[in-house]
Amino acid sequence: MKAHDIHTYVELRRQIHDDLRVQHPEWVQSNGESPICDSYEVRLMELLGDLEEVRAPGMYAAPVHEDE
Repeated sequence: MKAHDIHTYVELRRQIHDDLRVQHPEWVQSNGESPICDSYEVRLMELLGDLEEVRAPGMYAAPVHEDE
């Protein structure tokens, strides 16, 4: 997926999830888990949550489904 192909919040989260692991394979454990990547993703969601609070009235954020 190219950056310009991202149309939804879920696609953006998936792209960030995948890119962190590709760009930093040293952060990925042999079992596929990556606590460092996970912490970056959690922090990003916190920052996006802060932005959600100041979003203009009437704007809608699609729910995030981890399985997508």
